[in-house]
Amino acid sequence: MTQDVTHPLTAQDCLVAVMVAISASDENIRTAELIKIQSAVNNLPVFGDYDDDRITMVSQTVFDLFEQEDGLAALFGLIRDNLPERMFETAYALACDVAAADGLILESELRLLEEMRYELNIDRLHAAAIERGARARHITL
Repeated sequence: MTQDVTHPLTAQDCLVAVMVAISASDENIRTAELIKIQSAVNNLPVFGDYDDDRITMVSQTVFDLFEQEDGLAALFGLIRDNLPERMFETAYALACDVAAADGLILESELRLLEEMRYELNIDRLHAAAIERGARARHITL
């Protein structure tokens, strides 16, 4: 993973990595999830100056880490090292939105969200509010 040394992750890269990770957690990246990631990058203020060509590099980094035994721990280490703590809830909210984008949250996604809450020290009450917001935004009639 020399790529991480030569191309350190920006805070925006970390947010993209979290979204890609939750999408890839069930080993099936769905179109609705990809659209949600692209929409977030294209429309949210935090990505205002982000070069979306970096999404491919960040995605490959996540995929490479997922192939390693301790890859998830390494991913969270990268995120904690490169994302300001005040953005941890933003990362969790983006992950929840991607997980909910296809209308169902699978067991593997739930496990990763639980791990994310722990690794990023997201308060349970704040996590519940973020999760409820994601459900409300993605509910269908």
